[in-house]
Amino acid sequence: MVRVVDASMLLSLADRATALSAPSVMRADAWRLGERVDSWARGRGLVLGDPDNSPLGRARCERLAGRLFPSADPSRVDLFARWLTWTFALDDTLDEASVSGSATAVHAVFEDLLKAIRRGHASPGARPLETTIVELWRATGGLMTLEWRRRFLAHLDEHRTGCADQAVHRRIRQMPSPDTYPALRRRGAAPFLYDLVEAVLGVELPERLLALPAWTSLLEGTADVLTWSNDIASYSRESVLGDVHNHVIVLAAAYGVEPAQAGAQVADRIAVKADEVLTGTRAMVSTIGKLRLSAAECAAARQVVRVLLGAPRAHIDWLAESGRYTSGFSGHRLDALASLR
Repeated sequence: MVRVVDASMLLSLADRATALSAPSVMRADAWRLGERVDSWARGRGLVLGDPDNSPLGRARCERLAGRLFPSADPSRVDLFARWLTWTFALDDTLDEASVSGSATAVHAVFEDLLKAIRRGHASPGARPLETTIVELWRATGGLMTLEWRRRFLAHLDEHRTGCADQAVHRRIRQMPSPDTYPALRRRGAAPFLYDLVEAVLGVELPERLLALPAWTSLLEGTADVLTWSNDIASYSRESVLGDVHNHVIVLAAAYGVEPAQAGAQVADRIAVKADEVLTGTRAMVSTIGKLRLSAAECAAARQVVRVLLGAPRAHIDWLAESGRYTSGFSGHRLDALASLR
């Protein structure tokens, strides 16, 4: 019986889910990418001091970006890695004691960010979170159409709503139910990051494809697999903080079981959901054919689908090598989980 709930519980998923069986591929320039992103994060004040002394510094976001996009344009993968770093920095800000239990404080953080985007510059004396989103938005928005920018900002606002809802739950100590948890977790897990897949690949998806229920199922199912995997890896940290927004904690409370048993149940759900997403996506191909998309639109859809289907395994592989949810970097942990790579 497994007694520790951590990323090692995800090891067996490669053998239990067809969708998770193939290891992700790391891009060849990952180390150089890491040096650039680390230098940028420290230079902008997102990471202070020794990177190994903070969860953000240990996250190694470039490793996740490199696994998601093993052959994409280096400059755009670099941009995505910076967005990941910024997103984790935002997450850490929202976890601060003065913010985590206050929906008002959460809205205030996001309002500053959205105002800075609309103005095109940060406010005087703004903290790094605000100055860097202006920089990232300027670099990204210029690559995409007005319709894409509106969609991205709508998802950023959706993230604000999800994080504010979580803050209310923390304040009143309200535990989500197993049925309501997945949707709440998706909103609080940076849905705008999925839009960035298009920016990295240099494509844009047509609205009639995005409006398909099957496409929504693909996005939501992928988000579920990613967030539930993350919940297992982050359980130890979040249980200490008394957070209720973790699938392991939710199931343990709902069914009166020990954390290890709840963690195993979450792993079971990940395996089932991952294969459901794969099966549903295969069925969606015939539906897409009826939309009469252009050759370029079909090619764009295939590229984005490929990244989305590969994201859950890439994320699990990243969890095995990231130190975001541990007290420090551990080389032996990488060796122990080497079969995931």
